[in-house]
Amino acid sequence: MEQLWFTKILNHYFGKMTTDILLRLGIQPAHPNSPINNAVSMELLAVLILLIFFLVVRSRLSVENPGKLQLTVEMAEEFVSGQADQIIGHGYERHRSFLLALGFFILLSNLLGLIPGFESPTATPAVPLGCAVATFIYYHFYGIRHHGGHYIKQFLGPMLALSPLMFAIEVISHFARILSLTVRLYANIFAGDMVTLAFFSLIPVLVPVAFLGLHLFVALVQTFIFVTLATVYVGMAVSEEH
Repeated sequence: MEQLWFTKILNHYFGKMTTDILLRLGIQPAHPNSPINNAVSMELLAVLILLIFFLVVRSRLSVENPGKLQLTVEMAEEFVSGQADQIIGHGYERHRSFLLALGFFILLSNLLGLIPGFESPTATPAVPLGCAVATFIYYHFYGIRHHGGHYIKQFLGPMLALSPLMFAIEVISHFARILSLTVRLYANIFAGDMVTLAFFSLIPVLVPVAFLGLHLFVALVQTFIFVTLATVYVGMAVSEEH
């Protein structure tokens, strides 16, 4: 696969160091001279952009005269907070930062493919999988932290006689969440990228603009679905009703 210009820069400056680290961990990179692939470089770019974005927002915080960037972030925060309050309920504030960070990262990753010379990292299976696994670990961690050893009761069902069967079903269903989150995000963003690329190559003016709008819509919807499901899973993990 052809390397993007940003990937070439990362491999030029950090490729050797990355290969050495991977070898020390017992991992043999497929391409030792260029161990950083496009998906990883786009992930790092998304994180870098978000860091700069929030540093700029923080430097311009104002109560009397908030700017457009501050208002945008506040709107996103209010939306996620309102949704978390409805779904999770008491104590939702603890999870707001994770849900916001997850949402901003996925949205930016989805939209990077609209910029010439970049790709959407979420159009590569490993990136949505990483987000899904992070969500999986996060809500189980807080489920255990909230309930302690009693968290296992969520997996056993209401009838003791059926507990072994319910435990197996619940374990499978929880791991299925990882697959569901991964495939849904990856498939939609990959398809959006391919459709946009195909129409740009066939009809380079006017018509592709409509597909850019469609891609933007899909990026927003998929971010909303992922964050909503993550919120639901957190709410179920810390719920007092079993």
